[in-house]
Amino acid sequence: MPELVLQITRAGFLALLWLFVLAALRVVRSDLYAASGLRAAAPGGRRPPRGGTSKPARGGGRSGPRALIVTAGALAGTRIALDGRPIMIGRADDSTLVLDDDYASTRHARISQSGDDWYVEDLGSTNGTYLDRNKVSGPTRVPIGTPIRIGKTVIELRS
Repeated sequence: MPELVLQITRAGFLALLWLFVLAALRVVRSDLYAASGLRAAAPGGRRPPRGGTSKPARGGGRSGPRALIVTAGALAGTRIALDGRPIMIGRADDSTLVLDDDYASTRHARISQSGDDWYVEDLGSTNGTYLDRNKVSGPTRVPIGTPIRIGKTVIELRS
């Protein structure tokens, strides 16, 4: 009987080990798919031409956002000038805003311009992106001064 208990214990431990490995692969796969989706969307050029055409209009007297400010988190006080190009946010070294946050994914979110408006889009992150307490499920317009929360980091568009 003790031999049977030992074999069942070994099989149970092996099953738990495989569940852990599969969960880890799922997280890695979600980060890789978010990264590949980003690369496929960026060369398409849908948003950069719009961003390029609205940049001169802002100088013509409109009071659109001019900077992205980190208001809370490890990078509080960081300021990124808005020039019409998309802003990538995540743990990846090539992100515009690199977050050293356990709750941020490698490719977490993108803030981009379409016409005169700025939009935030979650890129399939594990923990989600929040716009003023509401979870972002697709490209969502960002009003000036509305907090965007990614993990422990909070950012805002400012004039």
